[in-house]
Amino acid sequence: MHALLSLLLVCVSVGLSNFAGAVGIGLSGISVRTRIRVGLAFGFFEALMPVIGLLLGEAVSGFFGTYGKYVGGAILVLTGVYTIIQARMTAVEQGARMPRSLRLQSLLITALALSIDNLAVGFALAVYHIDIWLAAFSFGVVSIVMALAGLELGHRLGKRVEAWSEEIGGGVLILVGVAIAVGVLG
Repeated sequence: MHALLSLLLVCVSVGLSNFAGAVGIGLSGISVRTRIRVGLAFGFFEALMPVIGLLLGEAVSGFFGTYGKYVGGAILVLTGVYTIIQARMTAVEQGARMPRSLRLQSLLITALALSIDNLAVGFALAVYHIDIWLAAFSFGVVSIVMALAGLELGHRLGKRVEAWSEEIGGGVLILVGVAIAVGVLG
């Protein structure tokens, strides 16, 4: 029972980065269909990474355990900076804000960046003898729920801050990236 509670706490802890990232994405006013895609992509990567971590084994854990959060954080910071630059360029070109759809490539890169530190979680799960498939399922479900909650919060905030939604969303991604890199999230 103690192991299951620990697993749930770890799932929620690493799911916080997905929640925060989803708030940033939700600010741009995405559709319900896109929200579901985001939730599923985040859940898929959140569940997949511990499995990959387990399969890679302890030999590589030192490298990813030390640098995984920095790589994931850097990718999010760069994604946030790119989002802000694109929003400013689009505003200058169009003279008005139009909500843009979340491209599949951007979605997958963001989901991967948010979950890359879970490779180390997979290594830890091997040490604690937690069933990896139960862990993967738990990570996926918790991640989907937290991502959908973050998207809804971002969507509701987005209606109030529409003029700056993409810049704020990029800023949130930058903050999440920094928080992951310094160990506050993830």
